[in-house]
Amino acid sequence: MHTKQTVKYICHQYPSGNCYYYKSEIITHRSWECLDSLQWSTPRPITEGTFSKRRKQGYKVEFVYQTKQPAVIIPIR
Repeated sequence: MHTKQTVKYICHQYPSGNCYYYKSEIITHRSWECLDSLQWSTPRPITEGTFSKRRKQGYKVEFVYQTKQPAVIIPIR
């Protein structure tokens, strides 16, 4: 079980209104004493319910607003 200091929950919000939820944990490549070896893990998908529950429990929450332009549609002849 991770503590509130070693895990963060991420919400990616898109202009279309869609939201995708992820969990990321701090991992180490050598030892916990070597701060240079610490980094965030690859985000793993979670449910909206888990995100909301952890947010209420006081875990670190990050909102990412995606502002990418829609894809250009190229007609194929």
